[in-house]
Amino acid sequence: MNAFLVALGISLFVNALFFGVAAWRKADTVTDLSYSLSFVCTVVALVVLAGAFDPLRLAAAGMVVLWALRLASYLFGRILRMKVDHRFDGIRENFLAFGRFWLLQAVSVAVIMLPAIAILIAAPPALSFLHALGVALWLVGLLVEILADAQKSAWKERGEKGLIMTGLWSWSRHPNYFGESLLWWGLWIFALPSLAAWWHLAVLGPLYITLLLLRVTGIPLLEKSAEARYGNDLAYRDYKARTSIFFPLPPHRKDANRKG
Repeated sequence: MNAFLVALGISLFVNALFFGVAAWRKADTVTDLSYSLSFVCTVVALVVLAGAFDPLRLAAAGMVVLWALRLASYLFGRILRMKVDHRFDGIRENFLAFGRFWLLQAVSVAVIMLPAIAILIAAPPALSFLHALGVALWLVGLLVEILADAQKSAWKERGEKGLIMTGLWSWSRHPNYFGESLLWWGLWIFALPSLAAWWHLAVLGPLYITLLLLRVTGIPLLEKSAEARYGNDLAYRDYKARTSIFFPLPPHRKDANRKG
């Protein structure tokens, strides 16, 4: 597990730098950016340190970098428009509380990256069906995340009010999170032929990000916010009753005001 400790050290260093800027300026503009760039810096450093320059391991690193850079550009553009991230109201002014967030983020990056770390330090295996399946799932997840973000951005740019309930958002209340979870499961499948002994624990990476989105910092916070703002709105109640919370599924017909 030395490679994991190296990855954790790199992630801690990157997040410490960004934390210094954020705490000094008490600004939110670098918070989400630091999350994405932590992945980029960590995976690039591991490629160099492990000499992982063969096509298979470069492909794994490339998947992480491509996802991270896309997410960084989207989140950074969003925070520049919003100016402030209200998740940190009452926290950014508290040095220790704010620091705990950055510490958790640094650790999360290393844990989520476990499949990629395992690939980069292992001898490249022969190509198999699992590599193709992993890439396919990763690509589907990335495309779902990109399309969901694009649809939501277009909705807001048109000046629409309330929650978006069309496109992918009519099949899932959080399709962007589903896409993100799916692409990390795809990377884990891609890593399976490289896993041996303790590195089978790399499954903790996709498990961690999925549980984080489903139970901790993702969906619960957004659902609570939506309920507070739109809980008495009939259109929202109907949308919530007929739309899957996570997995994209055809909307089922159910009147939110009817029993049964």
